[in-house]
Amino acid sequence: MKNQDIVIIGQQDWDIEIGSNCKNIALELSKDNRVLYINNPLDRRTILQRRKESKIKKRLALLKNGNYTEQINENLWNLYPATVLESINWIHYKPIYRFLNKINNRRFAKAIQKAILQLGFHDYILFNDNLISRALYLDKLLQPSLKIYYLRDNLKGIAYFKNTMVEQEELIHKWDMTFANSDYLADYARVYNPKSFMVGQGCDLSIFEDESLEVAQELRNLNQPIIGYTGYLTGLRLDIALIEYLAKERPEWNIVLVGPEDKAFEASALHSMSNVHFLGNKKPESLPRYIKAFSVAINPQLVNETTVGNYPRKIDEYLAMGKPVVATKTPFMDYFKAHTYLSSDKKEFIEAIGLALQENSTNKEQARKSFAKEHTWEKNVEKMYTLIEKNNSIIKGRK
Repeated sequence: MKNQDIVIIGQQDWDIEIGSNCKNIALELSKDNRVLYINNPLDRRTILQRRKESKIKKRLALLKNGNYTEQINENLWNLYPATVLESINWIHYKPIYRFLNKINNRRFAKAIQKAILQLGFHDYILFNDNLISRALYLDKLLQPSLKIYYLRDNLKGIAYFKNTMVEQEELIHKWDMTFANSDYLADYARVYNPKSFMVGQGCDLSIFEDESLEVAQELRNLNQPIIGYTGYLTGLRLDIALIEYLAKERPEWNIVLVGPEDKAFEASALHSMSNVHFLGNKKPESLPRYIKAFSVAINPQLVNETTVGNYPRKIDEYLAMGKPVVATKTPFMDYFKAHTYLSSDKKEFIEAIGLALQENSTNKEQARKSFAKEHTWEKNVEKMYTLIEKNNSIIKGRK
């Protein structure tokens, strides 16, 4: 698919500090198409509570002069919408909530339409990365040629989204297609829209394939084996008790956790354990230097509504560096079972790490790397292109 105009909305802004599926997809789409990536508008609660943060100060300053569009590359632009939305998630009385949400959608649509006109976009595809309430009426307000809903997280287990699940189902039903990054989520979406497809996941392997990378300074003097995790440390998704068990049962193992912490992790007993090392948030491009030091990489997930159907991108990152991986068994992790060690409880988890340490070999490392290479963003977006062209006649003839 080439020479299309694509507008992307979603939960994550372009200047997000952690890895983003949607940003990677936008960059890949922009190789052959013109892409406008929309940041979320500010809302009143954010302005009141976070107005002293540098990001919010920047956006408040930009509001004074109308929309601000920054060019990222030859075919990709990032829009800072010049509008403020009402904070309505706390409103449980649906008639008032819907009324105010329509106002929010109109404000958002107006800012998007202005940018579309300025860039000369026409007959564009609207790609929605799991944005729910703020996108509920955009199909009618913007009238794109094609509407694609991208489902990459099961939001049912997150309190903030509890009130919006009916709206998500409504969006999936009325939008043209849904792309999901796991079979679990594709099956869920297919209940509301038969044109729901599993497209898998991409990974920017380029930063993980450099054999000359040096190990991060913080880990050079740490004794092996190093059992490591990279990513957001949140009690909503990760099993803190399991990590504590690993540290207690194997004091000779160094447990390294790389990423920002939520309050549950900050308050955990892990901080009092001498063989547990919190290294804090790191830039995405620096993560390979930490993973390189790992003897075994882990993904100690909780199994709940939030995690049960998700595609854990970090598994591809670990495998791309040839690392043995031990992870909690979930329905989707069967996708990786040929190249990972999966466990159902803490005893199995600790045994699997021991087995991974014992069995690792050059041949296994190469097999892991080869498997990960199948999951590039290029191949991920190619799947999307194929499905779009197969299922939507409007794309044909506009290449």
